[in-house]
Amino acid sequence: MRVFFLAESPCALTVNGAYFGIVDGFERACELDPADEVFCELKANGCLPVNFFFNESFLLNPPEQIKLYYFRGGVAVFAGDFLRADQTLRVIWQDRIGNSLLTLCMQGRLQLNLENGSGFHILPLPAVLADSKCRAFGDDFLIEGETAFALISNEGEIRVLSEGKVLEREEILRAEVPFHDSMGHVAVCGWENGKLTECKLKTACDPAPDTFALALFESVLIGGDPAPFLSESLAEKAGALKEFLGDYVSVTLTAERDLVGLVYKRKPRVFDVRYFRVELSDGKISNIKPE
Repeated sequence: MRVFFLAESPCALTVNGAYFGIVDGFERACELDPADEVFCELKANGCLPVNFFFNESFLLNPPEQIKLYYFRGGVAVFAGDFLRADQTLRVIWQDRIGNSLLTLCMQGRLQLNLENGSGFHILPLPAVLADSKCRAFGDDFLIEGETAFALISNEGEIRVLSEGKVLEREEILRAEVPFHDSMGHVAVCGWENGKLTECKLKTACDPAPDTFALALFESVLIGGDPAPFLSESLAEKAGALKEFLGDYVSVTLTAERDLVGLVYKRKPRVFDVRYFRVELSDGKISNIKPE
């Protein structure tokens, strides 16, 4: 089986004890047979290693720090969310709001400890919120960083967790959320009582000619209007595109400008990549077909 290793931060890869190289955002490929059950280890600087036997069990149920992406010709093994090697409890900040004590701390990974009349709750949070502040927001708590935020209920439930910059903290929680797509889309979203009640898309730029297909599938994914990308004959079917393409979670480029991979969630940490080819007529997409 062709296996591609990737990681969110540079780490050393060993296979059966032999050093394979540094793995990062650029894939490193090799041939592995699950029947051989080779031992693999990924070790990022300052973090605990992630290790596993590459076997059938791993290919069905990868460990917490691993995501698998199955595509034609192989599987991509993506490592991330590494635990820090230093497991010492380090308090970043502590606030008392009403009858609640909130403590943001690092112990292997970032976590928020919430203690009040409802009990003691431990909530894992993304590392980007290590530099954050806490404030009351109605009956909830708003944890706000420069590029991300979280809304935590009094009972220890994460009601909202998102990238983005908070714009308003009155009766409505309003934030600008980036999509990191080819057109620089952002959404101005509003939440009331922890529920999304409004969402307005904004576009930063027009798609480049060589990313036209990518921009179409990204627009469908985020709920944008795909009609500007479609030929007249296909534009009338724009409303049915989402149903035709299914419930995909991200879009990936390929080496061919008219071929795009859509990523579908099979189960937690396991994904399938399916391919769709587009045909263009007079600069607009006139046909979409699965491959």
